[in-house]
Amino acid sequence: MLRQILLSKLHRATVKECDLNYNGSIKIDEALLEASGMQEFERVEVFNITNGARFSTYIIKAPKGSGMIGINGAAARLAQVSDKLIVVNYGMLDEREVQGFKPRIVILNDANKVKTII
Repeated sequence: MLRQILLSKLHRATVKECDLNYNGSIKIDEALLEASGMQEFERVEVFNITNGARFSTYIIKAPKGSGMIGINGAAARLAQVSDKLIVVNYGMLDEREVQGFKPRIVILNDANKVKTII
């Protein structure tokens, strides 16, 4: 049996830009992708801590070290600059893989730099 398991999380990411006219997605600093193990074009779930909105989208890589978290397309109506977000990805693991698996939790500071990795 396969189980859908949390792989990684970016916790308390700060929205730096919103672009309603872009073709959809969330822009994430490449350094944060590397820290979390997330991949460009991967599906993610986004939880807006500030207003309670929840949505799914896919990742677009932003320049490394930019601190960019940008919400694009229709989802730009669900967030504003300075909102705090949680971004998560899940994967399908079999029973053997689940044993001892720990997701990578990346806690960010207000500038979207890695504060702690759990």
